[in-house]
Amino acid sequence: MSGVDVRRRKAVMSRSVRLGHCVCNTRQACPCETFRLHNVCPCAGEKMPVASGPVALTRHVRKAGCASKIGQADLLRLLGQLPPLTDPNVLVGASAGDDAGVYRISDDLALVQTVDVFTPCVDDPRLFGRIAAANSVSDVYAMGGRPVTALSVVGFPIDDLDGAVLAELILGGREKLDEAGCALVGGHSWQDEEIKLGFAVTGLIHPTRAVLRGAARPGDVLVLTKPLGTGMIAFAAQLGRASAEALADAGDVMSTLNRDAAEAMVRHGAHAATDVTGFGLGGHLVEMMRGSGCACTIDLPSLPVFRAVPECLAQGILSGADERNEAYAMGWIRAEDPAGESLLPVFYDPQTSGGLLVSLPPERAAALCDDLRGRGHDAVRIIGRVAGLEPGAESRIVATGTSLEACRGPAGAIRPPPPGAAP
Repeated sequence: MSGVDVRRRKAVMSRSVRLGHCVCNTRQACPCETFRLHNVCPCAGEKMPVASGPVALTRHVRKAGCASKIGQADLLRLLGQLPPLTDPNVLVGASAGDDAGVYRISDDLALVQTVDVFTPCVDDPRLFGRIAAANSVSDVYAMGGRPVTALSVVGFPIDDLDGAVLAELILGGREKLDEAGCALVGGHSWQDEEIKLGFAVTGLIHPTRAVLRGAARPGDVLVLTKPLGTGMIAFAAQLGRASAEALADAGDVMSTLNRDAAEAMVRHGAHAATDVTGFGLGGHLVEMMRGSGCACTIDLPSLPVFRAVPECLAQGILSGADERNEAYAMGWIRAEDPAGESLLPVFYDPQTSGGLLVSLPPERAAALCDDLRGRGHDAVRIIGRVAGLEPGAESRIVATGTSLEACRGPAGAIRPPPPGAAP
């Protein structure tokens, strides 16, 4: 009984017995199975020993990264039931479905506010913290704003995992927020069966200079600043099929801030932008084109992708979120050549801390790409062009080409299934 507060245990268990169930869990009787098997009373604040040392975070979640988000169709149904906002200072709100909300403080100052929380997409706690922070500030960058403060939002199985893991998560987030010049001023935590981490971020912007998602113009060129495929790689990691080199490369990209891309797109006169995250490139393209009343063509050979993507497509390594994203966006997306149909899952792959999708004048696109490459963002590519629509026509996205050629990262990124496994 060493380390047990006997008086507290007796008091709590006596109360539980009188109630007919544990005070910490009304679905079980007292004494509970944990007490009977391990002589540990959770209601009295006693805890089972937790394992110390390295923890593979992705093995503790059902869906990794932004694949854990609720789908677009469900969100749209929900948002459609909300009453409209009448505050004239709300320049961009939930009904617009944009990357973040914008609230006017004065004629020359507005707040950009957003929150993003998701499950681990990598196994290293500090790296996941950096990725979560980079992802959370990305919505502010997508609108051309500057993040200034953040609040951490953390769900953690404190009874099952060492608290040192939680400290690493927050330290990683703090590192990336410091890099962004964004002060971590507080937060909220709760006990959860799965690890979840994110940040509520407030940024600043001029009220008339926000770069909105639905403002693309016919004739614009589309630029993507980071490679696609993080969802496939995260799912491969859950299956134990992703190489350490592929995970490290994807982690480096996901933890890279979109700050340079945001500054460059504003400098080069972007008409519209959004960051590519859990809804995949296709979902974000659909929203951009629908909001803009436009259509577009996307050149598959020009799409920046991780080298793991063709390997995942060949081995059928696609998360369940791909089907959810496809169900929403497939009505607007088609391959011009039937041979390109097998590559369309790259449109639906949920991205975690993906790049910016920017629509800007064609004469500025090459300069934007050169600018970002000069800052070390080698994956940036011109991926397509925006076109107009006839009145009453639906927005359409046409994928041209039959190959993925703009690949980066190590070869052999995805291991084949073990012998005897089902194909």
